[in-house]
Amino acid sequence: MFNFAYLIPMMALAIPIFAIWSKHQRRMAELQVQATAEKAAQYASHSRELEERVRVLERIITDQGYDTALQIEALRDQREVESQREPNETRQ
Repeated sequence: MFNFAYLIPMMALAIPIFAIWSKHQRRMAELQVQATAEKAAQYASHSRELEERVRVLERIITDQGYDTALQIEALRDQREVESQREPNETRQ
């Protein structure tokens, strides 16, 4: 038959081992939460930067200055085409 006298010292050793193991598990969980929080903060920062860049692009596109810039570029392109045609027209 089993002697319960051996159970008492086994429990006396098992309790501190379990306490050390549970403390280690808790610390590992805290470190994982901390790392996850840092990653989330990095993603949020990156997301804010991208949103700001999109806002700037939206302002440029919807601004009248953008239309003016497009018209200037169109005039430059038209002048280049006309300047290329002029030498050919003078030869004829």
